[in-house]
Amino acid sequence: MTPNLRSTATAGLLAGKVVLVTGAASGIGAAAARAAAHEGAKVVLADRNAPGVEEIATHLAKSGAEVLAVTVDVSDAQSVAAMVASVAKAFGRLDAAFNNAGIGTLETRAVGNRAGDLEEDSWRRMLDVNLTGVWLCMKHEIAVMARGAAIVNMASIAGLIGLPRAAHYTAAKHGVVGLTKAAAIDYADLGIRINAICPGFVETPLTATSKAEKRAASVAKTPIGRYATAEEIAAQAIWLMSDRSGYVTGAAIAVDGGYTAA
Repeated sequence: MTPNLRSTATAGLLAGKVVLVTGAASGIGAAAARAAAHEGAKVVLADRNAPGVEEIATHLAKSGAEVLAVTVDVSDAQSVAAMVASVAKAFGRLDAAFNNAGIGTLETRAVGNRAGDLEEDSWRRMLDVNLTGVWLCMKHEIAVMARGAAIVNMASIAGLIGLPRAAHYTAAKHGVVGLTKAAAIDYADLGIRINAICPGFVETPLTATSKAEKRAASVAKTPIGRYATAEEIAAQAIWLMSDRSGYVTGAAIAVDGGYTAA
């Protein structure tokens, strides 16, 4: 999809910035793309689900946003390089990125497995997408960023604590938190801020399929007493990509309704 060249909003937290959102076809990514457009950004929506990301991009373009939709597999280095090259060709720069794309235990066919019962292909797939994918995105995004740019990586409460029967997911998200902290130090002198958000339980198409008893158990452990909306998580990413968070880097921020505080 070629960029819609109609003018964007002149006011907003991300006014005039070029923002990339991966995993933008649904859930938190879609909510973040919409919020970024609302805040005045030129938005690049990326996802492996080409029809899904095109649909959302078309909707945003009709509302007057300047958008570009691209297809990407974040676990593939060439695909990620092509994504960032498309951003640079269309807009000439990249000001902020939300590396949100990821998979859960359902997508690795490893629901309920203990650490030692995981199959090697499930382990590798989880780390390839959820950890290596974040690193690949950062690697290519930073190459086209200038001072003042910001990156937000999607971690999880599983990056702060251990989740039972999800060793590969927990390992990947702990890796994202560590990667974020190390990279934030590496690029602080270049004026590029890098942070991670660590959501708890969120209402998304994926979690909507969870069994009622599992949802009830999750809510019972969350002091606020409910799942988050995708928009609430996206709002944290928007703030971290904006200049309002100019002194925040290397942080892994829990957005979990108090789950990890309890």
